[in-house]
Amino acid sequence: MTSITITADSKGMQTIAKAKRHEVVIDEPPATGGTDSGPNPLQLLLCALAGCENIVSNFVAKEINFDLQEIEFSIEGQVDLRGVMGDPDVRPYYQNISVSAKVKTSESAERVQELKEKTDLRCPVFTTLKAAGVEMTTVWTKV
Repeated sequence: MTSITITADSKGMQTIAKAKRHEVVIDEPPATGGTDSGPNPLQLLLCALAGCENIVSNFVAKEINFDLQEIEFSIEGQVDLRGVMGDPDVRPYYQNISVSAKVKTSESAERVQELKEKTDLRCPVFTTLKAAGVEMTTVWTKV
């Protein structure tokens, strides 16, 4: 078991989170009271999903001898902000998330699907979202 710890200092809507020697600024746009000095938490979650899928796909590619040259992600999530604003009948997190990945490789389209499936099964961020009931749609294509 590995323990992961961060620290965070917040003032107003802005939070500066620290993970070891790295800092991440989290904020809201001015329309919701922030200064737009960084992505909001929901955007940051999608960023974490892209990063996690990339890292896990590289682990998997090595294990299955897959020629992974590059991946470009486009991720979109749908959330009903009424839940965040306090409506008890609306969940305050993503309803669904669509992941589109363009995989640069010499491998076949079938092997790209194998990489996608194995990655989705092992990615901690992906599986956490799926376990929370977020509808996850993933499309990986060879380029």
